[in-house]
Amino acid sequence: MEFNLSAKATEYSARLQQFMDEKVIPAEVVYHQQREALIAAGKPHELPAVVEELKAQAKAQGLWNLFLPHSHDPHHGLTVTDYATLAEITGWSVEIAPEALNCSAPDTGNMEVLDMFGTDAQKEQWLKPLLAGEIRSGFAMTEPDVASSDARNIQTSIVRDGDSYVINGRKWWTTGAMDPRCQILIVMGKTDPAADSYNQQSMVLVPINTPGVTVKRNLTVFGYVDQHGHAEVLFENVRVPAANLIGQEGAGFAIAQARLGPGRVHHCMRAIGMAERALSLMITRANSRVAFGKELSHQGTIQNWIAESRIEIEQARLLVLKCAWMIDTHGAKAARKEIAAIKVAVPRMAQQVVDRAIQVHGGAGVSQDTVLAAMYAGIRTLRIVDGPDEVHIRDIARMEIKPYLA
Repeated sequence: MEFNLSAKATEYSARLQQFMDEKVIPAEVVYHQQREALIAAGKPHELPAVVEELKAQAKAQGLWNLFLPHSHDPHHGLTVTDYATLAEITGWSVEIAPEALNCSAPDTGNMEVLDMFGTDAQKEQWLKPLLAGEIRSGFAMTEPDVASSDARNIQTSIVRDGDSYVINGRKWWTTGAMDPRCQILIVMGKTDPAADSYNQQSMVLVPINTPGVTVKRNLTVFGYVDQHGHAEVLFENVRVPAANLIGQEGAGFAIAQARLGPGRVHHCMRAIGMAERALSLMITRANSRVAFGKELSHQGTIQNWIAESRIEIEQARLLVLKCAWMIDTHGAKAARKEIAAIKVAVPRMAQQVVDRAIQVHGGAGVSQDTVLAAMYAGIRTLRIVDGPDEVHIRDIARMEIKPYLA
């Protein structure tokens, strides 16, 4: 197993770190000032102008679409293992950095779906502007009325009617759909309820301005209003051309798995970056505060938290790099167990590290004066996003038990 970065990835890593240090981190204060002004103006989901400036700078420096297969940019040629390290660096400023590089969810997963399964016409109409960072997209899978942790439960209907599909259903947690730049949704629903449970679902492209599509409301995350938003969306007799089908009828479940696998590596490495920043903040704070006659960093309990955090971060990173290496060498299917394992282990680890950092900061840790409270809200949510911990644990257990039953 070889985790060393390629020469190309080493170069990108250095350039990206410089971009983060010189451009992105300093822009955080401006970003939050601009967001506050937009919220006060009744525009909570508009993108602060500073991010568009960062996008232009990242594009000019070649730090753009780094997650994508190299076929789209022969200058990148990055493996999953290579990109994992870059994703970790962006995790230090998870609100800004991923979008500045055009590497933010759900667009990354949607671009991968279009790249792998889209027709030439679909790629021209939707993938091209997404790659250019000109529009945003949403992924409508989760539903409020069923246990969506089992995707086979999804009830939204997609019915063929001549040269069209007619869609009826209700979705929520459609990330990105509140952003005024969002123009296209990938919607998952049932085209054949009588088929095998893994072949009932399909995915179709639905322009968000299609008649019958109603964005009902934004869903907050622990009270936070995310810029891109998480929408509840109603589909009432929504009619789209049959050519908007992605792949084949009945392939929706398989496409969803293909979409979520590599994306979990991205999520997890960004979470490791978040944990690294939280640990850095914890140590800085512990060195600057005195209690009971000595700095907090000299108190035994705090030293234990710092040491445990370092151990846990290193363990988690090695597990994710192993997973990325397996995807690179054997494919995502062979890495199913590892993909499930990182999705459980990394958010748990990051939540613990952020929680310790909050505790060291005291009241400041839960206020808006540090990034820690927002970090905590985001990382706690990641234990539900892309399947809750319990589903992945169940899958791991089944894969472990199966050889003993043969």
